[in-house]
Amino acid sequence: MKHRYIGTSGLRVSPICMGTMTFGSYNNKQEAFEILDYVYDKGINFYDTAEIYPVPPSNKYMGLTEEIVGDWMKTKPRESLIIASKVAGAANGWFVPPSRYGLTAIDSFHIKTAFEGSLKRLKTDYLDLYQVHWPDQLVPIEESLRAFEDLVREGKIRYIGTSNDTAYGLTKANIEAKHNKYPRFESIQNNFSLLEQSFIESIKEVCEKEKVSLLPYSPLAGGILSGKYKSETDYPDNARYASYLKSTNEKVRKFGIKFLNKNSLSATKQYMEIAKKHNINIITLSIAWTLQFDFVASSIIGATSVRQLDDSLLAMDFKLSDEIMKECDEVYKSFKRYILKY
Repeated sequence: MKHRYIGTSGLRVSPICMGTMTFGSYNNKQEAFEILDYVYDKGINFYDTAEIYPVPPSNKYMGLTEEIVGDWMKTKPRESLIIASKVAGAANGWFVPPSRYGLTAIDSFHIKTAFEGSLKRLKTDYLDLYQVHWPDQLVPIEESLRAFEDLVREGKIRYIGTSNDTAYGLTKANIEAKHNKYPRFESIQNNFSLLEQSFIESIKEVCEKEKVSLLPYSPLAGGILSGKYKSETDYPDNARYASYLKSTNEKVRKFGIKFLNKNSLSATKQYMEIAKKHNINIITLSIAWTLQFDFVASSIIGATSVRQLDDSLLAMDFKLSDEIMKECDEVYKSFKRYILKY
């Protein structure tokens, strides 16, 4: 396995990161341990969680994922693990999180309160990477970075990152960090897959020139690229977008429609034909595609059972030919105008 570094940090990570957002909702503790043990034994050293996990976010279960991961961490040498977590995004963002009575902000109080809660649940005294789950449109980034600096200086955080951010947000933050000598964002965790390539046009250049690493989430587009969604109405009951489409939250429901529609399903069918032509599993192809870019440090996968993992893990050392990359590019160009439209 060829490890990669995140940004300009000392974090040397496996090219696959194990996402944990289903632990405590779709998975019980025993199942989570089985998944974590399996990928650890395969050489995965990078694990991503968040204070609002598991999904779907709720007051009842929030924080349970970190507790499960924390219990599992006690069974492994701490220094063999790269652990990432996130402070809940601002309530002025795309939805109001259940954290702290829905009053969240990326200010000093919320960053430090969230962080101490994560440390307690994860049963550790430091985090390797601490991230903003989504940006704050009101609180000045200087205040956010100052709070992160306090935690880095205390030795509680090694490095920081952002998520669901824009080219402007990432650039603004790192310019302020440089000017004020604060820690900078070494990573950005955004949606990136064969069905969602807007990152290439909007933020790729910033990452390449400023040496910031992308940590793609949803490399399977929420499971759509696995082929389990047969149509807009034919899919497993426990599929993620099934719950999104049934949500009483209009924004969440629209997010489901944005990704699960006839155009994304049609594009997926063509990607599956490419995979079949080259004798590659569509899951391996989809995840391997995200790892072909130099600005990607590690791609975040998810699983609800051990049997789902092998095809994903095969992507770590899978080099896609120029022919396959070109064929995938042609599919996206054909559907670019229509994918993610509703």
